Amino acid sequence: MPLVRPFETSFGRQTAREVLLVRVLAEEGEGWGECVAMSAPVYSSEYLAGCVDVIRDHLAPALLAARTVRAVDVASILGFVIGHRMAKAALESAVLDAQTRAAGISFGEYFGAVRPEVDCGVSVGISSSLDALLDEVSGYVDEGYRRIKLKIKPGWDLEPVAAVRSMIGPDALLQVDANTAYTTADIDHLRELDAFGLLLIEQPFVEEDIAAHVRLAHAIDTPVCLDESIVSAAVAIDAIDRDATSIINIKAGRVGGYLEAVRIHDVCLERDVPVWCGGMLETGLGRAANVALAALPGFTLPGDTSASSRYFADDLTESFVLVDGRLAVPTGPGTGVTVRPELVAAWRTTAPELLARV
Repeated sequence: MPLVRPFETSFGRQTAREVLLVRVLAEEGEGWGECVAMSAPVYSSEYLAGCVDVIRDHLAPALLAARTVRAVDVASILGFVIGHRMAKAALESAVLDAQTRAAGISFGEYFGAVRPEVDCGVSVGISSSLDALLDEVSGYVDEGYRRIKLKIKPGWDLEPVAAVRSMIGPDALLQVDANTAYTTADIDHLRELDAFGLLLIEQPFVEEDIAAHVRLAHAIDTPVCLDESIVSAAVAIDAIDRDATSIINIKAGRVGGYLEAVRIHDVCLERDVPVWCGGMLETGLGRAANVALAALPGFTLPGDTSASSRYFADDLTESFVLVDGRLAVPTGPGTGVTVRPELVAAWRTTAPELLARV
């Protein structure tokens, strides 16, 4: 699926999104899940071809052997495989979609959503110039987005942040995302971001180094938010208890599925740690589930749940449209959206694999 504009981060530049879909056929109907892994292992160790292999050869056979499966069973059934959280999340999402559609309830109802709509932020990639950046941000402000997130990396941080802050004013919500691009040698440099009144700085150091984020959190005034580091509720508790983070970005695919994402939300809510919903350039299928997740009470900050038009000229489901800076939480059964089979057929690059019948 081609992007409406290139999206560049500290680890690379995307002009299109290659999407892996999982479809579960059950006696009561069907369910769809979207894998958020990228084509190459640059954001995480997972990548699409690897997800296909592990689903086909290990995960799907285990689910099919179980025969009767609920979403709450998926994690334990697949627990014999180490890691591969994004692949597991795609399967769990498809099972959950089939289960909730059959029961006639929405993802929002199943998760415990408390809001009919969610505030939306937008993630802005690294631009070719300051003028291009300001032009892009200005367009998002005009569209009504309630928070701006800037991707940063060494050599592209203080100047673009200063320019955007000057343009949008001191009260607008602004945050930055480093995607692990810095080291502890940069702490003094990162402290200079304090001058811009940022909502947070997201994941400046490598995901395994919780201690480095503890050092940073003690050295700067800007709140430190963890993203890639948080792979489970247990890790979230550890990071919070060690003062490595005061805000957490929850991505269901990164943590193994929406049920673990809800558990992370719950432990953060118990500890008064605000959370927000991150994005992985999802189609309408994954976006629908993210919007439902973001309607839980602990999601007090705008997430990267942008409108469909932020990324795609035509979406895989009905489009999500921004209204007054918010997206409506789907209320139909399951994800509440319908995958468009004509687009799946027109856009597919690989024939679908029927793994087994039971």
